[in-house]
Amino acid sequence: MNLEVSIGGLKMKNPVMTASGTFGYGEEYEEFLDLNLLGAIVVKGLSLQPKEGNPPPRVVETAAGMLNAIGLQNIGIERFVSEKIPFLRTLNTPVIVNFFGDSVDEYSEAASRLDGVEGIHALEMNISCPNKQAGWAAFGTDPKVTCEVVSAVRKRTTLPLIVKLSPNVTDIALMARVAEDSGADALSLINTLTGMAIDIRTRSPKLANIRGGLSGPAIKPVAVRMVYDVFKAVKVPLVGMGGIMNADDAVEFIMAGASAVAVGTANFINPSVAGEIALGIAAFMEREGIGDIRLLKGAAHAV
Repeated sequence: MNLEVSIGGLKMKNPVMTASGTFGYGEEYEEFLDLNLLGAIVVKGLSLQPKEGNPPPRVVETAAGMLNAIGLQNIGIERFVSEKIPFLRTLNTPVIVNFFGDSVDEYSEAASRLDGVEGIHALEMNISCPNKQAGWAAFGTDPKVTCEVVSAVRKRTTLPLIVKLSPNVTDIALMARVAEDSGADALSLINTLTGMAIDIRTRSPKLANIRGGLSGPAIKPVAVRMVYDVFKAVKVPLVGMGGIMNADDAVEFIMAGASAVAVGTANFINPSVAGEIALGIAAFMEREGIGDIRLLKGAAHAV
């Protein structure tokens, strides 16, 4: 069976990736699964300078999911390159670095510093974090701003560029086309949905940040629908994510049009799950008599 896929020029042995922010910098999960089982590792989002993130409490469990308002806490690009990349270079799994900035210039500079670093095989550009300040949201929700920032980054890197889209928009297909036209080699969708939770005993929000990003099985139907819609609107490959808990969920996203999938919240429940999903997709293909993963991509559109 052929499980190989290509995401914007990045070749992967299978379609299973980890979702940024749920898998640390990769090494943290080494004791739980063989990292070489994965199609790619997507590391925690990086910025030019280290960030402490939002004050606690930052995570709240919800029905069929969780809210998080971590606030993009990270060690910064310099420390990542010196401290984390050496381990990642020992793997036979491609590394995709998620990154972000607070301005167009910061995005561009971050991409430039990551470009050409040995052991980094692609970049995932986060323009869609729901628990940053309101002005930051424009990167992923205003078509003109999206065009500006993606175009600027495209000029500063030769690596495959994956743009992570926000679901908190009126027309996800429009935003996908804008990102594609601005230079994206692939698109990730969806990031978390904006939500909140209130403690009825204290009569106050459960998150210090008030709002956070909702992830987990609760958002899967929304994510599958958005992948389905975007598949018909663009030509670049899609990475589907949002509530994937098992191989069946992953196959559903692929049939909706995703070339690859990213496993996120499930990693907190079962740290071995990403590897299990990779093996599960292969088992599904064997049962169904499917010899090539590409025959599954977009299969739901033929109905």
